Amino acid sequence: MSDFDQWIAKLKNCQFLPEQEVIQLCTKAKEILISESNVEIVHTPVTICGDIHGQFHDLIELFKVGGDCPDTNYLFLGDLVDRGFNSVETFLLLLAFKVRFPDRITIIRGNHESRQTTQVYGFYDECQRKYGSANVWRYCTDVFDYLTISAVIENRVFCVHGGLSPNIVEIDDVKSLDRKQEVPHEGAMCDLLWSDPEDINGWGVSPRGAGYIFGGDITTEFNKTNSYDFICRAHQLVLEGYKTMFDDQLVTVWSAPNYCYRVGNQASILELDDNLEKKFKIFLAANVEQRGLIGRHPVPDYFL
Repeated sequence: MSDFDQWIAKLKNCQFLPEQEVIQLCTKAKEILISESNVEIVHTPVTICGDIHGQFHDLIELFKVGGDCPDTNYLFLGDLVDRGFNSVETFLLLLAFKVRFPDRITIIRGNHESRQTTQVYGFYDECQRKYGSANVWRYCTDVFDYLTISAVIENRVFCVHGGLSPNIVEIDDVKSLDRKQEVPHEGAMCDLLWSDPEDINGWGVSPRGAGYIFGGDITTEFNKTNSYDFICRAHQLVLEGYKTMFDDQLVTVWSAPNYCYRVGNQASILELDDNLEKKFKIFLAANVEQRGLIGRHPVPDYFL
């Protein structure tokens, strides 16, 4: 059994790796990720997953519903960390899968894969608590800079964490960005990770304080210009697990059930077959006993 297989087995049991093994894993991951494009090409069949937010036991539920990696080809749309109790195990497990099966899992950067954001919403504190220092947080956040910022499935589906940008017209505009940096506070890269669709015309000011809100007309024009069937993104809590908008030209996938262990929402994954036919699979949160954490730690009091 390789080191990677041993790490995966340990992480699947929600055991975090020693610091030296985290260094090795992150170093190897950067070697793989640096070769990926800003617009990573993904082939069908593929299963698309939205926000996870450190809800490790719900990630295990997701794999029960969607199938194990590498048996299933996965695309994760970012926001793997923060808010949940097990961001360390969640991120490192997915990173170990990426290193062990690089062609079977694609990971897009979300707005929470950021140094500044993780210092506010839990990942930094979790690393400090579990390792006694910020070293592991630094190794992981260095990897964040190497994650791709979008993917295209069979040249027909654009996948991104947040949404569109007024500075992005053609897909080549995404390819030309310098992604290997901390998430900027403004500009095209920021917009891709922060923006949201809304029932408006044109562009609007985002209540998040970063990115934009954009309407169906913007979505239609982007898809038409780039010959895409639809956009697939995450970033927004959906109580039903998924939401389609603008005559099916955009879909939001949300994969963190019972968000923050208190919202009570469903979660979903989206399976696309070889014909790009959509099949949403709904799943619920892991039971309280399985988590083994509720009651021992306060539920994070974060707004959505």
